[in-house]
Amino acid sequence: MSQWDAWIGRETRASDRLDEGLVERWLATFDLTIPQPALLPQGIHFALCTPDAPTAQLGEDGHPLRDDSEQSFLPPVPLPRRMWAASQIDFVSPIPLGASIARTSTVASIKEKSGGSGQLVFVDVEHETSANGTLAVRETQTLVYREAAPSGAPLSPPALGDGGFDPSKWDAHRTLTPDPRLLFRYSALTFNTHRIHYDAPYAEAEERYRGLVVHGPLTASLLLQLAARELGENTLRNFQFRGMSPAVADEPLHLVMRRADESYELGAFADDGRQITKASALV
Repeated sequence: MSQWDAWIGRETRASDRLDEGLVERWLATFDLTIPQPALLPQGIHFALCTPDAPTAQLGEDGHPLRDDSEQSFLPPVPLPRRMWAASQIDFVSPIPLGASIARTSTVASIKEKSGGSGQLVFVDVEHETSANGTLAVRETQTLVYREAAPSGAPLSPPALGDGGFDPSKWDAHRTLTPDPRLLFRYSALTFNTHRIHYDAPYAEAEERYRGLVVHGPLTASLLLQLAARELGENTLRNFQFRGMSPAVADEPLHLVMRRADESYELGAFADDGRQITKASALV
């Protein structure tokens, strides 16, 4: 039995609309053209039903402040560092332009662990997103809460080494360099105020990152776009990703995909071969 069991099963609901303005900003952020027909790219759900807590009620991690009240959706885990560790996503139906969006989010599980980096708390949140009353996306998102980084701890990830990434074993390969402008735009699209994505002095001094951190779902969105380029828009029925190591702004990011039996394996790698994201997909 966990001290956070009272939060399991808590539910929150949100609504939104996939209007032309949001679509244009999403496409501009990724240098994409408007798809035909007007069914939006997989991954745009990350920018829907975003947290709308008042600024005064935000914590350092960008989430609404958590407390012991019944109104607090997420538990007040006393660990200051939060990461979007992984997601399992079922794409049930495409989301059309102009759709009315409804999302129900439920705390599915809370697990406490101890590892080499100290105490960890994993929180699984199940999201069901509907468009015009039809289920569109079902996602289980895993958040992990971690202890504060010790003062003077080595910066993470390590500086790029002498190795290089070899794309020869992959069927598709794209390289791009996420810069602070892309991170800022993605933070704006997803209403994400976590300072590790836009405040470099904070990211280094407080959380001991070597630079601005590329959002996990931003990397996932880029991998979904690679899959769409190779397989066609809205062809995936399942997509799973897990963060392996931080990606740092202004450093090359290698996005790759290959066939693996009945599924596809995808990944993101740093320029020296360090794996950043591990992913898989079904069509």
